[in-house]
Amino acid sequence: MMLNDEFPDMGTTKAPPTLGGTAVNLHLYVEDADAVFSAAVAAGATVAMPIMDAFSGDRYGKVTDPYGHDGAIATHLEDLTPDEMMRRFGEMSKQ
Repeated sequence: MMLNDEFPDMGTTKAPPTLGGTAVNLHLYVEDADAVFSAAVAAGATVAMPIMDAFSGDRYGKVTDPYGHDGAIATHLEDLTPDEMMRRFGEMSKQ
């Protein structure tokens, strides 16, 4: 996989800011979401959603790279039933 800046002279590959957004959100499940999230920010990504314990049972956060590509970084923490996930989603939505 390769993420890159634009190649306007080639007539291909336009960056998300040129397009007004991106159609792709890369979602990475990793062993240590906090470490990968911190490394991405240290390398120049901006925080789109701070890393947190999500209603889904994942440790989850989102970043945007310097070229405008979005990415989610997560570590699975616990298995939940669909009912428990919906209950947690409802609690989060109230906040």
